[in-house]
Amino acid sequence: MTPELISLFTAAFVTFFVLIDAPGVAPIFATLTAGTPAAHRRKMAYKSVFVASLIMLFFAFGGAWLLEAMHISLDAFRMAGGALLFLIALDMVFEKRTERRENRAEEVLQEHKNDPQPDDISVFPMGIPMIAGPGSIATAMFYMSEAANWQEQGVVLAAIGLNLVITLVIFLLAGPIVRLIGASVAGAITRILGVILAALSAQLLIDGIRGAFNLG
Repeated sequence: MTPELISLFTAAFVTFFVLIDAPGVAPIFATLTAGTPAAHRRKMAYKSVFVASLIMLFFAFGGAWLLEAMHISLDAFRMAGGALLFLIALDMVFEKRTERRENRAEEVLQEHKNDPQPDDISVFPMGIPMIAGPGSIATAMFYMSEAANWQEQGVVLAAIGLNLVITLVIFLLAGPIVRLIGASVAGAITRILGVILAALSAQLLIDGIRGAFNLG
């Protein structure tokens, strides 16, 4: 690959890794599947990632058409995406995002605590919004809309795909991983990723403003 494609892959991979935040989602997955058979936990891991993949692919390929249909410029979308990602970054740094995830997981557990069969959590809340959330969906649309050719699109899809594979592996190993790292370490990782995401979102805002006002 050329240096430009390597740089694009690195930027896309880091962005999606931070947004999906698999280490932060793993404790939620472990909680929602606690006490269920191993076969069910594996099924939920595969199905959750599959559902999230379909959602992200849909918006990745349909995003450009959607922007064009709504007469939204790429610079405007870049600025909006940067603002959205910055809000998500603030939530991650102050652990509001983790708190909302835990509350959502608790609601699901309460709704289905009397069910005789293990609950199917693959579509909601795992597939969406915990894996394929607003930030990752908007970012998939942005990167694919900005890709100049099929090579750049392939690199972006490879970055998304690798992150989803990593998420799947973490889900399959969620129980041991959660016991190993503990809640405090998982919280620290989420905060660090939030700081990185804040920097990426600031860069998106700067690029969007520069392009919208022809600042060079």
